[in-house]
Amino acid sequence: MKAAVVYGADDIRIEDYPDPVAGPGEVVVATKVAGICGKDVKTMLGQGLTEDLPTILGHDVSGEISALGEGVQGFSVGEPVVVYPMAVCGNCHYCLQKRYNLCEQAIGIGHGLDGAFAEYVRVPKEIIALGGLIKLDDEISFEDAVMAEPLSCTFAAARANKMKEDQTVLIIGGGSIGLMHLKTAKWTGCKVIVVDIVDMRLAMAGQMGADHLINSAAVNLHEEVMNITQGRGADVVIISVDIPDVIESCLPLVAKGGVCNVFGAASATEGTVDPSWLHQQEITLTGTSASTLADFQKCLQLIREEAIIVSDLISHRFTLDSFDKAVESAKSLEMVRGVITCGEMVSVSF
Repeated sequence: MKAAVVYGADDIRIEDYPDPVAGPGEVVVATKVAGICGKDVKTMLGQGLTEDLPTILGHDVSGEISALGEGVQGFSVGEPVVVYPMAVCGNCHYCLQKRYNLCEQAIGIGHGLDGAFAEYVRVPKEIIALGGLIKLDDEISFEDAVMAEPLSCTFAAARANKMKEDQTVLIIGGGSIGLMHLKTAKWTGCKVIVVDIVDMRLAMAGQMGADHLINSAAVNLHEEVMNITQGRGADVVIISVDIPDVIESCLPLVAKGGVCNVFGAASATEGTVDPSWLHQQEITLTGTSASTLADFQKCLQLIREEAIIVSDLISHRFTLDSFDKAVESAKSLEMVRGVITCGEMVSVSF
């Protein structure tokens, strides 16, 4: 099969790669659409690159079943599916609470297992057993379905933030995930402020329903937020960038009794939090990573019902042959959310 194979930092080669084989309890999916996550791009550029190379990245995938392993029931070759990408043990302390994103032994498609930037991807038995291979019907396209995983990560954050109607939510970062936080917050019934330094992203946030837009490179962020919130601050602050200094500087923007969610995966660093402020203001400081299967299923349902529109998030489409252009577009910040398409895409609905 053809695949985008990572050999090292900024060393991705489009080449022939062994076809995956479905072992007992496993399924092979022929990729139709693979989503390009910002974390994938950073990994390809050398940030957090695994030592187990070469490898194939890409964890957001939808496609058609091409092979069934021994013992797999309830599926047929040719069926359209989308994949929850985490292969979890099912038995650890966190799995027993259904907090699969915290599994002590989790690996995943594109993170320990060969991923979706290829014509075929093997779905391990752990994902099948969990119920993470989900059939699609003709009410949802492959492109829309592949957006369920990143959207579900913002739903996981909303749960951790105890987000509720009529709150003011401040989102730091208007990239694709920041825009998904926006969509999640608006679906919840919140008033939303989006902050970025790229006018194009802010314009998209405005088109997607943001109530207030702030270019933090042009104005004083603290003053603007306080003006909007009558000096109170935001009930929920979601920091969707991975810049340590930004994370620390945004803490004072949280209202009394509010929540600050560190969503961006910043590199290990030291920061300062005033314990007196945390105590007296009754601030909840939390972080979230990935999502549970229940989050994934809920988001897939909302996308299917068009309760949340995700098609407007896809700014670029590529093939495996133009994968180098995808990386360059991500590096230059031109791309909001990109997808890789494989095979013949006759229409947007299947």
